Amino acid sequence: MKVTEIIEQRKGRPFPSLEFVPPLKGRDLNQLYNALEPLMEFRPPFMNLTCHRDERADGKVVSKRPGTVAIAAAVMKRFPVEVIPHLLCAYATAEELENELIDLSFLDIENVMALRGETSAPGAFRAEPGGHSHCSELVSQIKAMNRGAYLENIKDAVPTDFCIGVAGYPEKHYEAPDIDTDIMHLKEKVDAGADYIITQMFYDNSKFYEFVDKCRVAGITVPIIPGLKPLSMSKHLHTLPESFAITLPDDLVREVLACRDEQAVYDAGMEWCIAQSRDLLAHGVPAIHYYTMGRTVNIRQILARVF
Repeated sequence: MKVTEIIEQRKGRPFPSLEFVPPLKGRDLNQLYNALEPLMEFRPPFMNLTCHRDERADGKVVSKRPGTVAIAAAVMKRFPVEVIPHLLCAYATAEELENELIDLSFLDIENVMALRGETSAPGAFRAEPGGHSHCSELVSQIKAMNRGAYLENIKDAVPTDFCIGVAGYPEKHYEAPDIDTDIMHLKEKVDAGADYIITQMFYDNSKFYEFVDKCRVAGITVPIIPGLKPLSMSKHLHTLPESFAITLPDDLVREVLACRDEQAVYDAGMEWCIAQSRDLLAHGVPAIHYYTMGRTVNIRQILARVF
């Protein structure tokens, strides 16, 4: 079932969705199964399967994790949940992306998340020859395949049927000069055919509400799902803002700094996420997306107290 259909079917009954990182190459897939199993009691209707930019070594691409198609098939075989693979423009040609989309279509996967793929520094992204420079171009490619238009002119081609998600940034993408410019680029993705938006993590709900208001004023009408990640260790005070270009509220920082040990930090981060979740639900969000990073003990406790 498509994400947009799930949202429509569950209107007035918000739900959790999850995001997982595939196991490293050579690791036991049961590690992923064991992490997911305790969360299935909350019946998340879909989960995102993220993928990281492949690393470069000696001029070659070095894949650190199994292929998205293989992991998606394994998870769907084990659990009754829609799997949403992430597709990245980074280090991929349009032809390679088309082939992956065909494989996903053969698996009856109906949802994909289209992303450019982040870089370590502003302006560092470089498209592959024959690839896409912007996420909106990837969205356009997927939308064309949904019409039966492939890169080659194929007679009587069978259309794909993907529901397309894209990312939004309540505190703006780190490369954008301001939030209005960033929302203009987000609208380009929606105009190209994106069906819904999942946001980057944030810790101040007011930033999300302001972001949604600006999106609606800009003419973006698709569903917007907030993304949350519980702060779980003291070093997150530095690594989260640095890695994701987000701000942490002063109250949260003070709470963490006052903690006597890492367990207290873990608990404080969980309580903050629970408060965020309850406030978001009170404001009528259709769902809440949780970034797990493969660690699910705190996520399970959050879901138990929120849903």
